[in-house]
Amino acid sequence: MAKRERVVRMSVEQPLWRALTGYRLLTMVYAALLFAAAHKEFPRPGVAIGYLAALAVWTLATSRKVANAASCTKGFLVADLTVAIVGIVLTPVADTQARIHAGGSTLPTIWTAGAVLGFAIKGGWRWACFASTFVAAANLAIHTGKPTEDTLHNVLLVWVASVAIGYVVEVARASENTLARALEIEAATRERERLARDIHDGVLQVLAMVQRRGSELGGEAEELGRMAGEQEVALRTLVSSGLAQPSRVSRDESHGALVDTYEVDEPGAGDGELDLRTLLAPHAGSRVSFAEPGTPVPLPVPAAKELAAAVGAALDNVRKHAGEGARAWILVEDWGDEVIVTVRDDGPGIPAGRLDQAAGEGRMGVALSIRGRLRDLGGSADLVSVPGQGTEVELKVPRGRTDKR
Repeated sequence: MAKRERVVRMSVEQPLWRALTGYRLLTMVYAALLFAAAHKEFPRPGVAIGYLAALAVWTLATSRKVANAASCTKGFLVADLTVAIVGIVLTPVADTQARIHAGGSTLPTIWTAGAVLGFAIKGGWRWACFASTFVAAANLAIHTGKPTEDTLHNVLLVWVASVAIGYVVEVARASENTLARALEIEAATRERERLARDIHDGVLQVLAMVQRRGSELGGEAEELGRMAGEQEVALRTLVSSGLAQPSRVSRDESHGALVDTYEVDEPGAGDGELDLRTLLAPHAGSRVSFAEPGTPVPLPVPAAKELAAAVGAALDNVRKHAGEGARAWILVEDWGDEVIVTVRDDGPGIPAGRLDQAAGEGRMGVALSIRGRLRDLGGSADLVSVPGQGTEVELKVPRGRTDKR
């Protein structure tokens, strides 16, 4: 039994969360050691000890909160930022203004950057900009006079670094989504190829054998063989067209390369766009060849249905006037600003003046079913027929005018 493909999604964010967990623990210890080395210079060391004890408890108790994006909620990020800002604001209470102006660090020191990085990893550069602005305001507020040059440099460094990391996270997240989607498409393609091989090795060969034997036996068996041949062509067309799976379009945007997927609308839908190929493919058979582009041919649903109906009318004329043994070819071309569908047959052709005679007799098949439909769409239908060499009908539908209609 064949194994099905399984797509494994990789996370580029998880290593960042693990690094943030370690950063918060290490900087908490660093803040405590920095205070221990200079505690004699603090006029109110009790305030610093109380805050650092609370900081240690908070850091250890919330380690799991920064383990991944799901557990790191908005409420936790706000609370974590509040703890950092409170430590900055309490610094003038525990320390002297002279030491602060001389370049003394705040009580949480560089632990504050961890709170800002949490915003950057969780929400990108906009969230990082929001959090670092509050931290910058708190650092500037504790200086009663003019902020020192070192303070301004530190504030700017935290702001720029957090915004840059947030932007990198956004780009990495977009790249991860693109890679995951590409792996899914690859897995789906392999599964489709496996199914196509199974169908080719089984069903298609049986239908071909029935067609061959029916032709040899004659009688009712010959008709059965003819039907089997038509089903073989239809099934082969269905397999080669990808079982009408969703169409995918690649595009490039500022936040990363994307692979978009849009589902093909059902024929009964009234809005949106429809891939014209899905409406014309069922016409393919043992005596009707269908040639299509390798990419979707989207048209507004009403226009696609009317164009398909015109093609059906042209094929009906082939069966009625060229005979059951005549062959027909359908060619679809997408030129961007217009879609062209050509229907050609190898029948006896239309004698000169026959269409005008048919219109005079009240037979309006070509005038209404084909030319009338295309006229309503803002397009045109050109018919060329040479007696003894078949007939060619070229249907043109301009996209811009079709959209407006």
